Amino acid sequence: MKIKAQRLIAIKQIISSRKVSSQEELVVLLEVEGYKITQATLSRDLKYLKVAKVPDAETGYKYVVPDTAQNQDEPIKQEEFPVSGVESIEFSGHLAIMKTRPGFANGIASVIDSHGPYEILGTIAGDDTILLISREGVSKSDVINALSLFMPGLKEKTL
Repeated sequence: MKIKAQRLIAIKQIISSRKVSSQEELVVLLEVEGYKITQATLSRDLKYLKVAKVPDAETGYKYVVPDTAQNQDEPIKQEEFPVSGVESIEFSGHLAIMKTRPGFANGIASVIDSHGPYEILGTIAGDDTILLISREGVSKSDVINALSLFMPGLKEKTL
C-alpha cells in the first residue's frame, strides 16, 4: 500500500503546515497534491493518524497531528487550549467526568494525554464529555493539581 503511506504523509504535512478546519477543506487540499479520496477514506485516515480537532482562536477549530498537538518542551499557550472550554469536572471514585463546550472534548483529551500526567491512567472523549480514569491510590486533589499544571483555572470548575 505505497499510495496509502504516501497519502498519510501528505495529510500529516498539510495539517502540520497550515490551519485546516474541516474534512472538506482537507479533501480539496489533498486533491491539489494529487490525492483524490472520499471523505469516508479521509475520516479513516484521520482516525488512523490519531488526528485531533482542537479549538483555535482564528478558525474556530483546527486539526492537529499528535506530534504537533503539544510539544512537551513548550508551555501550553492559552489561545491553543482555552480552559474556558471546560465547563465542569466531577469525581466518583477513580473516575472523573469533565464536561466541555460542544466539540472541545476530543482536543482537550488529546492535550491531557500528550502531557501524560502520572495521576491519569487514560481518557475517553466524546463531543462534550471526557471520562478521566485515575490511577489506584490517587486522590481527587492529586488529579486536579496535576491537570492544573497545564490547565490553570481548572480548580474553579470542580464540582
